[in-house]
Amino acid sequence: MSRFWKIALIVVAVIVVGAVGFRLLHKPAAEEGAQGQHRGQHRGQGASGDAPAGGASDKDKDAAPVPVTVEPVVKQDVPVYLTALGTVQALNTVTVNPQISGQMLSINFKEGQEVKKGDLLAQIDPRPFQAAYDQSAAKQQQDEAQLATAQSTLKRNDALVAKGYVAQLDMDTYRNNVANLVATVAADKAAVRAAKVNLDYTRILSPIDGVAGIRQVDPGNVVTTTTNVVTLTQIHPIYVMFTLPEQNLETVRKEAASGEPLEVLALDRSDSHTIADDGQLNVVDNQIDTTTGTFKLRSVFQNAKGDLWPGQFVNTRLKVSTVKGGLVIPAQAVQRGPDGDYVYLVQQDQTVKMNPGKVANEVGDSHVMISSGLALNDLVVTEGQFRLKPGSKVKALKPGEVPTAPTTAEMDKAKKNAKQQGGGGRRGG
Repeated sequence: MSRFWKIALIVVAVIVVGAVGFRLLHKPAAEEGAQGQHRGQHRGQGASGDAPAGGASDKDKDAAPVPVTVEPVVKQDVPVYLTALGTVQALNTVTVNPQISGQMLSINFKEGQEVKKGDLLAQIDPRPFQAAYDQSAAKQQQDEAQLATAQSTLKRNDALVAKGYVAQLDMDTYRNNVANLVATVAADKAAVRAAKVNLDYTRILSPIDGVAGIRQVDPGNVVTTTTNVVTLTQIHPIYVMFTLPEQNLETVRKEAASGEPLEVLALDRSDSHTIADDGQLNVVDNQIDTTTGTFKLRSVFQNAKGDLWPGQFVNTRLKVSTVKGGLVIPAQAVQRGPDGDYVYLVQQDQTVKMNPGKVANEVGDSHVMISSGLALNDLVVTEGQFRLKPGSKVKALKPGEVPTAPTTAEMDKAKKNAKQQGGGGRRGG
């Protein structure tokens, strides 16, 4: 190998050794910088994790307030109801049967028609019964004529007994004959009345005020006393039957004994519409059903418009008392949580907190009464709860009020904050 190549190899070796030494000398500083940067990132993440205690609360304070609808807690008298599923029953239900047998000539009502007591419902062929009546009346007249003759004979002979022209034995016969004919005439009169009753039964009359159902017989058929012509139901007034748990018996009896009739409401199956509100408690049953642990109650409604119908299922509300000065809020303000019911309460600094609230009773269809957790005039959030968390700043709006549109300055500020938060996120990554 020539001298030139030896020198070149030596120079290359020196360069390689120098590069390796430089790398070794500067590696710890680079790793330390990387470790420092890594620790800085962990500290940033730790600060983010502690946001609820420090930094995040500052951001929440700087964030724009959340528009929410609020309403104050109000005080009012609240009726206390016991609710149950009820069944509507007719005041009277009558199955109309003929009192005699015969051919049905006509039906004089329309199915579903309201009829009055005494209205003609149907007509049975009256001719056989008219003939029987006429025959009985004629027999009565015949026997009355015989009685008149016997009485006249007795009167004439009674004056001759003292003179000895008529024997006493004959007088006894005359008297017995008159008595016999008197009894016969009385029987004839009874037969005439019976024939008249049967003749009247050919006209089938309504025994009550009610609604006629579907007829069970057509004209031309021969009916008997077991034939069902129609069923009538009286619906003015009308009953609603319902049951309550036995633990409510003492309360109901106590309030019913106060002298004032207890009010009853009838609502539809969804509790969204009041069908009738003029009901009164009529009867509390005299025993508890041991199989179900409930007792029966019967209420009566005037049902002037016919809104209640026999067999209908309704939800009943029995008013047992009234709470004076109860605290009431909209039902939509109450939220359900793992620890029970709560509401978002607006504080003086326009932030919200989760406040426990115990619901005592429903007030109508849209409000509830709170037994604890709130005070009069407290502001509770009724709309917009899904955007809130404890400590959120809010802008309180009245029901139906629309938040004002943001100004240009507010929009620019929001964009600037968004950019700053976005840039910080990239540096942290």
